[in-house]
Formats: sequence, C-alpha cells, structure tokens
Amino acid sequence: MGPDSKFPIRSYEEHTCEVYSVDWNPVHKKTFLSGSWDESVKLWDPMAGAGSIRTFKEHRYCIYSTVWSPHHPDRFASASGDRTIKIWDVKSPHSGNTILAHDHEVLTCDWNKYNENILVSGSVDKSIRIWDIRNTQRELGMLKGHNYAVRRVKCSPHSENIVASCSYDLTLALWDTNDNNPLQRRYDHHTEFVVGLDFNLFIEGEMASCSWDETVMVWNGRE
Repeated sequence: MGPDSKFPIRSYEEHTCEVYSVDWNPVHKKTFLSGSWDESVKLWDPMAGAGSIRTFKEHRYCIYSTVWSPHHPDRFASASGDRTIKIWDVKSPHSGNTILAHDHEVLTCDWNKYNENILVSGSVDKSIRIWDIRNTQRELGMLKGHNYAVRRVKCSPHSENIVASCSYDLTLALWDTNDNNPLQRRYDHHTEFVVGLDFNLFIEGEMASCSWDETVMVWNGRE
C-alpha cells in the first residue's frame, strides 16, 4: 500500500446537490455512473481527465438509483422521484425509453442478471414492479407485501426468478416471481429502516443487509 493510499485518487465536485448513487460498469470496467438530487446522471472515467465524460439530464426530480446493465456495456437505467425509470445508451444524450413506473417516487431498480430485457423497480408506493423494457405500457408483474416504501431491490445472480427487497417497514423480503405466492421469506430482525442489501456473487442464497439501526446482517436465503 503506497504512501498516498489513504487519499482519493480522484475527487469530483460537479454535482450541485446530494449524490445518491454510484455504480461501476461491470462490462467496460473503467467507467462509472453517479446520480444526484440535482436531477442529473454523470458518466465518469477516472483515467480520462479531471471531469465527467457526459451528463444526462431529463429527470424532473431527485435521482435515487443508477444501474448499469450487466448485458450491454453502454446501457443503464436511472430511477427518480419523478415516478419514472429511464433507459439510456451512453452514446446518446437522450434516453431511449421512459417508463412511468409507479404511483409515487421510484427509489430503486435493478436488472435481471439472466434476461437483458427485464428490470425490477421499487417505490414509495410500497410495491415492486417487474418490467420488460420492450413493452412498458404495463408491468409484467407486481409484488406486494411491504408496508412502507421499498428502499432497495436486487435481482439474484444465481436465479432468474429470485428477487430480494428491503424496506422502511424494517424488513428484508425474498421473492420468487415464478411462484403463485411469490413472497418466500420475510426477515424482521432489524429495528430501524433497512436501506441496503446485496447478494453474495459466490455463495448462492447468501445476502447481506444494512440498516439505520447501526447493524449489518448476513442471511442464508436457502434455509
């Protein structure tokens, strides 16, 4: 570890409000996105220079989530408090698709890891919705079970039909979108808002969650 390892190698100050989301490109690997309450998404390459490469600005309210497609190196989605999800290609300054996704603010979205056209979203309206970006007039499905805003959704890296979610109702939920009763498990060990979760890429079924209760918890979703 070098002498300057405790300092950032880059520091950017282009956003004008809180920055709420960052996501590294899993395909190109050298670029990442940031999404801000200033209603913009910015594309960055730390090796390309001192500023952002491109700014995408069509949302009309805070941006809560920016997520690269794991299938296409230039495609990403952004979720906003304006109730929409926008699908972008970095080669264009304008979005290619706008989904009026929910009745209230959209706080989170994630791509299905096995189907390049499927996107999952979560909202203040308490619902999780599943979208086919080729036809967004109506959602493919809706998952209901949370009692307050859905803060984060994650699609499993191990199964096409498994989705996890966490909520301001203090719970983490595991869903199977192919099941007639999709809610498979609910975990209610947190005592404050659950604001983050992720799947272990290497151990099927293992998840971690974090909460305002100052705890991080690890779960085995297969047991």
